[in-house]
Amino acid sequence: MGIKDGFCPNCGRPSDMEGLCDHCKVEKTRWFSCDATVKCIHCPGCGALKQGNTWTDTDRERSLLAPDIARSAVHLHPDVKKVQIDTRIDDLSINRSRAVLSIKGILYGKEVEATCETQIAWQRESCDRCNRISGSYYEGVVQVRAQDRLPSPYEIQTAAEIASGVEESLQIGGERLSFVSDTTETRDGLDIIVGSQHIGLLISRKITAELGGRYTTHPKLVGEKNGRQLFRITYSVRLPRFQRRDVIRFRGRYGEVVQVDPHNMRILDFTDAVVKTIREDEIEKIIGNARNAREALVAYCSQNTIGVIDPSSFETLEYAAGASLRDIKPGQHVLVLRDGDHLVVLG
Repeated sequence: MGIKDGFCPNCGRPSDMEGLCDHCKVEKTRWFSCDATVKCIHCPGCGALKQGNTWTDTDRERSLLAPDIARSAVHLHPDVKKVQIDTRIDDLSINRSRAVLSIKGILYGKEVEATCETQIAWQRESCDRCNRISGSYYEGVVQVRAQDRLPSPYEIQTAAEIASGVEESLQIGGERLSFVSDTTETRDGLDIIVGSQHIGLLISRKITAELGGRYTTHPKLVGEKNGRQLFRITYSVRLPRFQRRDVIRFRGRYGEVVQVDPHNMRILDFTDAVVKTIREDEIEKIIGNARNAREALVAYCSQNTIGVIDPSSFETLEYAAGASLRDIKPGQHVLVLRDGDHLVVLG
């Protein structure tokens, strides 16, 4: 050992640097501390966790949350490396759990280990979202209606599913206050009560994109907070008079609505299986919707005609086979709607 080599002033051992050797530094360093109690504030309504003033959604069970909460009681010296903390949790009551923590790590090249104990206090507090819902708080209403008719059950169901899907995606994205507090089917359509103006706008846009139509917004001043005006907005969604899959009669022919634009409609003509653009005033009659069509058995096929058994009277009726029915075979089924005494065979 050279004359310039360092010595530990505490124990006399060689030291690579000035001051204490690694062994003495470990002995004199308070390398961890452990809080006697840690709190976990959770919402009894939705299970969200509160950290500081922020609520976070979680679907983890108490047994899975406890080890991480217990580990938060341990505070380590910044020079401790390769830390491993094992936990053992014992539930003392519905509001208390005891955690025993075994701590291991490397400090200044030396292995260190210790054991400590903490208590987890489980506290219940209603979260910001549940508080708003239980207090009937809302910022808007999406009113789904249809022009010159009532929305169909399919449209009502689709609108409700869209609202639920938008809510779920926003919640996953962290927008906890963008919620649907109520969905009510009314005499005229569907009312969707929303907790934020953002979710109301997204639901309205998606419903009209999926089902057609348009929406308008109608704000109403309801108060003032911190010098800022507060509004509630009614999102008035108007579905078009004709909906997709409506079967109509136009120009003496039958067809199915495939798209509704503000001024024109695109129709699949059953006769020649060609999609055509027509004006709304060219429609002579609505026969029904293809979603409500019944199945009918094809009894025979002969050149350009097919025989279809009426599912109500069981009579065999003969029809010209349009372009979309040319490949139909006896024994197969086709979809039909009734136009008075006449069956409309869907192409």
